[in-house]
Amino acid sequence: MSNAIKETQFQFPGQIGFYKGKVRDVYIFEKELVVVASDRISAFDVVLPKPIPYKGQVLNQIAAKFLSATSDIVPNWVTSTPDPNVTIGKKCEPFKVEMVIRGYMAGHAAREYKLGKRSLCGVELPENMRENDPFPEPIITPTTKASEGHDEDISKEAILSQGIVSKEDYEVLEKYTRALFNRGQEMASEMGLILVDTKYEFGKFGDEILLIDEIHTPDSSRYFYAAGYEENQEKGLPQKQLSKEFVRQWLIANGFQGKEGQSVPEMTDEIVESISDRYIELFEKITGEKFQKAETKQISNRIEKAILAHLG
Repeated sequence: MSNAIKETQFQFPGQIGFYKGKVRDVYIFEKELVVVASDRISAFDVVLPKPIPYKGQVLNQIAAKFLSATSDIVPNWVTSTPDPNVTIGKKCEPFKVEMVIRGYMAGHAAREYKLGKRSLCGVELPENMRENDPFPEPIITPTTKASEGHDEDISKEAILSQGIVSKEDYEVLEKYTRALFNRGQEMASEMGLILVDTKYEFGKFGDEILLIDEIHTPDSSRYFYAAGYEENQEKGLPQKQLSKEFVRQWLIANGFQGKEGQSVPEMTDEIVESISDRYIELFEKITGEKFQKAETKQISNRIEKAILAHLG
């Protein structure tokens, strides 16, 4: 197996803080953030014990492509990507919600629907839907942005009544979310894929609302293959997915859903390699480009040098 980045612990001139997320290591400066996409992988809000080679590079490069391809819809935080695993950009004040948008009855929505729920985040769900059916139109089902632990479903009404986001700003977030999802679906369709659902995060830089974090990656989105979709639905068969759902399904099959008292199943080298291969497959399918594996022998040194060169 190749080297993988489990964590970084750099100290840069001018750095005023550090934040370790589930997947990203964030170096904080006065007006900018340096974000290293590690190879950590999380599921059910738990970081799994082994990193996945090239996963960080896959996420970072897909996000860079889609942020660039949607900058005509909404301005974003990125100013530079000096290394395959690094994005540098404006230090925004994040909104404390994630804007989840769903075009299909899949994943969390399908699990809730099977439990008999017909309302998700204040949105009424049609009766008689099958798993992976399309909604009549995409629905927005926000979640709170938890600093630790689980993100929680929340309705638009609760967001506004609790003052988490102002009405004026929330309407902008909704408009951007629908426009971004529409563009993402168009781009996926060109590659023979269906963008099923995704999430977007936004922040403010001064008075301007910017798109932040990553977009349309396998960590934030679910894709189906368009070929075979209709046939699989007619026959009640599972859809072939390009997303992190296969990792969740492997964990569920091995008795883990992030609940108290459960332990993560053993991640063998074969499992780690298969997850890495799936991430590379998604990169190539969604971008239409051949994945170029970055040098991993001195991976930490490579990343540190690139950041130092940017900082000048």
